[in-house]
Order: sequence, then structure tokens, then C-alpha cells
Amino acid sequence: MTIPNIHILATGGTIAGAAPFSTHPGYAAGKMDIQGLLKAVPDLETLARVTGEQIASIGSQDMSFEIMTRLVRRINALLSQSNVDGIVVTHGTDTMEETAFFLNLLVDSPKPVVMTGAMRPATAVSADGPLNLFNAVAVAGWSKSSHQGVMVVMNDRIHGAHSLTKSNTTSVETFLSPVNGLMGTVNYGAVKFFRGPFRKHTSVSEFRPDFDLPLPRVDIVYACADMPPDLIGASVKQGAKGIVIAGDGNGNMNQASVAAARAYGQKGIVIVRSSRVATGTVGRNVEVDDDANAFIVSDELNPAKARILLMLALIKPRSLSQIQALFYAY
Repeated sequence: MTIPNIHILATGGTIAGAAPFSTHPGYAAGKMDIQGLLKAVPDLETLARVTGEQIASIGSQDMSFEIMTRLVRRINALLSQSNVDGIVVTHGTDTMEETAFFLNLLVDSPKPVVMTGAMRPATAVSADGPLNLFNAVAVAGWSKSSHQGVMVVMNDRIHGAHSLTKSNTTSVETFLSPVNGLMGTVNYGAVKFFRGPFRKHTSVSEFRPDFDLPLPRVDIVYACADMPPDLIGASVKQGAKGIVIAGDGNGNMNQASVAAARAYGQKGIVIVRSSRVATGTVGRNVEVDDDANAFIVSDELNPAKARILLMLALIKPRSLSQIQALFYAY
């Protein structure tokens, strides 16, 4: 039996967190380094030859596009080597879905990339991080895990980067894939896939991380009852090139905000209608006349992921129809 070579890239997060004592709800993220993570799971050697390095030591609320870009460039460099069969990224859960989607668009390899983390710090009673890391290495090293796009392994579940979202502030069952469902499960290292990934990703993506930072600014405006339309203008005045509306229901906003968004769209600001609702898609030309207003709809992408796709789309000139096509493709 061939033993795979799996490289772990650590970025901090709760999985590397430490609390004053084992039942304390408060903790500091990113306190344990990669060597500490590996020592906590000695059985990893039964799955793969594991190496690791530290990329960052932060809580994921402090994740930046500079770190994400450094991470994806390192992943691409590692996966171009014949002696690296897969990558595991340890990451905080707060923005894991955003980094996962970013990597899903920019990793240039069919080899497995698996993200994992924890909802309880490393010092907690019943810490979930060690088993999550064990299962993530198992998925990254499994022979059928190539061409699956970027995956997230948490709480014995395998999620695709396109679909997953964090749904609970504290529960270990926080990640769900409400629109398209799980990709599979992993039980103490035993991997089972139910389906492949949805949409274009990784080695078949047109995006590559050869851009200069900073990325074009895109802001998210949260819709609510009687929302003030001047929030859209405030973002534009601060340099936003695109606006994602986290809309009510099917990506809706009040008429005053529709008018403001249309006016800025006529000035070249790209307006994307997403939704603050946890499940479902945003349809084009349903309650809002997107054709007349020159709006984009996010389809299945939540506001955070829609923002990332729009930022990458705006790196080079594209028509609105070309940008809309990206939202249907990715």
C-alpha cells in the first residue's frame, strides 16, 4: 500500500486555541503552532507521511486577502511537486467558508485540498480539533479525493467549498451545505463520497493568483426593513467598485435602495443581489427587473462568497453579462 504525502498549512484558529482552563468558554485563538497540532494527533502517521508549516497564527476573524493569497500561492507551489499528494489547511471557522471558496477558485491543481478547524479550543474538554484533523488528513490522502475541488472536513462531514456555510456560533455541528447537501462523510478515517462538487473549481477555474494586491474593493450592504439607501453611496465614496446587497428574501431591497443602486450602476459600480436568507437561490428578474436595472444576481452564492467572486471578476474588464455568467459557472 502506498502511503500518501500530506502537507499541513496552519493558519491558527480555534483548533489552535487555548483557554484558561478546560471548561472556560473564553479562549485565545492561534496559540498552538503546527508542531503542537501534530503532537496532539499521533495516529496521523497511520494515514500518511505528514509534514507541516505555519502560514499565520490568527483567529479567522482577522483573515485577510494578503494571507489568503500567500496561502493559495504556497498551495500551488507545493502541489506542483511530485512528492506532495495533498494539502490540509487548519483555519478558524468564522471565515472558513470564505477562504475555502477563495481557494476553490484559485488552486491550480486537481490534487486534494482539505480545510479543517474546530469549534472548541485545543485545551477544552472534548476538544473536536484532533479528530477533525485526523479525518481531514484521511480525506486528503484518499485515492478518490482528487478532482473534488476544495473540501471542508468538520464533525465527520465532508463539505464542498461552493455550498457550505457556518450556521451556529458555538455548536460542533456548525457547518451545513443547505442548498446542495454534503459531499460525503468520514468516520475515524473511513471516507465515503455521496457526490462530486458543483460548479467549476480549482484546475478548471479560469482564475489564477497572479494578481497584484489589493483586490478591487467590494462591500456588502445588509438589507432590512426601511433600509437607508445612502449606505450604498457611502461604500462607493470609500472606493468600492462593486456592491453586494445581502437582500431580504429573494435578494430584495426597498424601492429607495433599488433606485440608489441603479444610479450607481449607471456610473459603473457593479451591483450584485444576494440574500441574507440561509438557504435558496436568488433568481434573476423575479421581483426585481434586473435587466432594466443592470443588476447581477448571485444565484447560489451567499453575500460573503458573492463578494469574493466579484472581487476576482473585477481584476480585469468584463461586461455585466460576462460577470453574470461567472455567477452561474462558479
